[in-house]
Amino acid sequence: MRKSFEGLFGLVRDRLSCDPMSGHVFLFSNAQRNRLKLLFWDGSGLWVCAKRLEKGRFRWPEPCSGETKITLTQEEMALLLGGIDLSQTRRRAWYRAEPNGQKNDQTKQ
Repeated sequence: MRKSFEGLFGLVRDRLSCDPMSGHVFLFSNAQRNRLKLLFWDGSGLWVCAKRLEKGRFRWPEPCSGETKITLTQEEMALLLGGIDLSQTRRRAWYRAEPNGQKNDQTKQ
């Protein structure tokens, strides 16, 4: 986990095929899953934040087969950063409006 601003920016752009300056938060982990780095564009510059666990590991959800990225809600990201194993949780079906005004029904169980 040696990448910083430019390295993480390149990963988002090239490997994830996303726009690093979109305003989305991009979260990366090392192989041991005990360190995280977060990349975020706030409109005026890039933020890179890091967290290292003294004990334990972050428990990421499993990606779907063939997927290179996992999309988390802000609640799921807060749970992950708080040490909650997301594989032991489930989403409840409810209505959630997308930020751009489109409708989205969260029906994933």
